[in-house]
Amino acid sequence: MLAVLEREVAPVALSDELCAKFGAYDNSGLILNCGNEVNGALFSLDLSPAAAKKAEELGYNLIVTHHPAIYSPVKRIDCAPGSPTEALAFCAIRGISVISMHLNFDAAPRGIDYYLMRGLGGECEEALLNPLSSGGYGRVFSVRPQSFDGFCSNISKQFESGKCRCYSAGREVKKVASFCGAGCDEDSIEFAVSHGADTFVSADMKHHHIAALSAAGLNVVEMTHYCSEIYGFERIYASLNCIKEIPSLFYKESILF
Repeated sequence: MLAVLEREVAPVALSDELCAKFGAYDNSGLILNCGNEVNGALFSLDLSPAAAKKAEELGYNLIVTHHPAIYSPVKRIDCAPGSPTEALAFCAIRGISVISMHLNFDAAPRGIDYYLMRGLGGECEEALLNPLSSGGYGRVFSVRPQSFDGFCSNISKQFESGKCRCYSAGREVKKVASFCGAGCDEDSIEFAVSHGADTFVSADMKHHHIAALSAAGLNVVEMTHYCSEIYGFERIYASLNCIKEIPSLFYKESILF
């Protein structure tokens, strides 16, 4: 299944390239190998206890996540409820393998960052913050001219989220800079400003970054991390040919939108 996902969307090597070129860190690929032939796959943004239990309920022995099931070093595995490794231990005990496709799915030519742009009303990027040999991360693009209130209302509808925070600089929205997940930092702010964006969209934003964007005269939309990425992850899932050959489910955790 890993080879199929790499072929149909993006290889893990794309994540390696992003890390090498731009100083990022990732842990994508086969995270937990239980050695079974795949009989069903559950796709979930995170390896949560709820997702793991849903896979068991359905009888599926594979979970494909976006966020790495193991990201930083793990010193011990604890299956107790509430443990950071609860879901991982649950899967290991029950023979459920886990594949995580993180930065390579973010940066794929038709990846999560691309679909964030499309959901925001963009057709094609005019510039990439982190261009790669194929695809890239962080985009500036034009949208149809609209009021900022209208832009924010459209985001709530398109991404099915009522948890976005919008900070108006009093500007009409014509050119947007967007970065899926926690993509706001000094580099992305400079990229947005230097490419003439009037509106900045990302998630998990820090106060001083919002203040810097406001001082630079940009509208700001802070999405939840989940809704900025589940939108594209679901569209990747829908595009996969491999899910036509085995039972599968796309799993959402609505509380995180």
